[in-house]
Amino acid sequence: MREEQRDMSYRKENDQLGGMDIPEDALWGIHTKRALENFSLAGIPSHPQLIHAYGAVKQACIQTNQGLGVFADGVTGEAMFRAAGEVAAGLHDGAIPVDSLQGGAGTSLNMNVNEVIANRALQILGRHPGENDAISPLDHVNRHQSTNDTYPTALKLAVIRMLHTLEQAVITLQEAFQVKEKEFAHIVKVGRTQMQDAALTTLGREMSAYAETLSRDRWRIYKCEERLRVVNLGGTAIGSGLAAPRKYIFQVVDVLRELTGIGFARAENLTDATQNADVFVEVSGILKALASSLLKICGDLRLLSSGPEAGLGELILPKRQAGSSIMPGKVNPVIPEAVSQAALLVMGNDSVIAHAAGMGSLELNPFLPLIAHALLQNLDLLTRSCRSLSSGCVEELQVNEAACRRQVESSTAMATALVGKLGYERVTSLIAEAEEAGKRLYRHMLDAGVLEQKELDELLSAEAVCRLGS
Repeated sequence: MREEQRDMSYRKENDQLGGMDIPEDALWGIHTKRALENFSLAGIPSHPQLIHAYGAVKQACIQTNQGLGVFADGVTGEAMFRAAGEVAAGLHDGAIPVDSLQGGAGTSLNMNVNEVIANRALQILGRHPGENDAISPLDHVNRHQSTNDTYPTALKLAVIRMLHTLEQAVITLQEAFQVKEKEFAHIVKVGRTQMQDAALTTLGREMSAYAETLSRDRWRIYKCEERLRVVNLGGTAIGSGLAAPRKYIFQVVDVLRELTGIGFARAENLTDATQNADVFVEVSGILKALASSLLKICGDLRLLSSGPEAGLGELILPKRQAGSSIMPGKVNPVIPEAVSQAALLVMGNDSVIAHAAGMGSLELNPFLPLIAHALLQNLDLLTRSCRSLSSGCVEELQVNEAACRRQVESSTAMATALVGKLGYERVTSLIAEAEEAGKRLYRHMLDAGVLEQKELDELLSAEAVCRLGS
């Protein structure tokens, strides 16, 4: 009875290493099962966007072959195209469980996708998974392809799509700072260099600098697509187009472009595009630049909101949670802290990507799964970070105007605004006099009758400190 149940629940599949039992209704097959036994390093499957992109790449390959009359009947190709479309739409993510980190340059993911498409196509035709004589993961779904041209092409498609999403998140954060730029334009504050009082500025101007930084990051991200749209699809194993007809090689990228709406182009040198991964290093560097911007911005937000009573206390961050299990009333800048950690992880992943790309050997880089893992994680981290910083912090940012005014009147930074009127030496003497009298410089100026309050306030106004030149 137990053996009969076993026969009812499993199907037998074979590969060059032997046979294995596969769950009867599973869309994956023997290649996936071996991968599950071999690889469990990351503990997570390949990124969903990579899986969906792979489905789109397979659609392009199947449609090209279909157009060339590769499949004896149109029904087989149509069923495979439909199944690949379901993978592209994310309908079979659960059937593609192979680990994100895998040996074989991504062969396990490619075969997992091939098996799912083949078995789902069999179901569409009213047959059972595993009937590979009718539709084979290798002879049909993988026809005229290799992992070595489909995997990097799918990765580029996934990265481009995620860059589009990231760009929108950066724009949202940039616009949040632009709103604060206008809202805080009238607030004069102490500008600091080397953490020391330097010259007067406005809080709006500081916000504008953050927005401008993000504007550059957004433009760099937008330009990334130009680097990624050149693909080696059709180059098969080493860029020579081994076992693929010329018509297929010259058509498949055009089909991918039509299916995805992204301007893909076949690499002029397919050998180069197959063996080298430097484009991912370049894109990663641009993402690292954004991470650096976020790290700097978050550090400033933490510093400007420090205290609030015993620190700078100029900004008031939205209160998100209690800050301590032992110190009542303490509230921490948790959103900038969390985003800072994400930015640091992105920087670490950038180093991983550079090393992995440099470890490619001869005609192929076997470490593309690591590059994919780190690069797609970075895109997720940065997108979520921009959204979190925008909605969880910047949009509700407030200012302590009294603290800003008090620091202006107490700081030697105020003196810089008076140099044009009184001269460097005179202002230096007034600073010393104020310190000796134990007064704020602003108060001492009025008490000593050096300037009328109206004139002094005009010199310290937002318009005056933001004026370009004297």
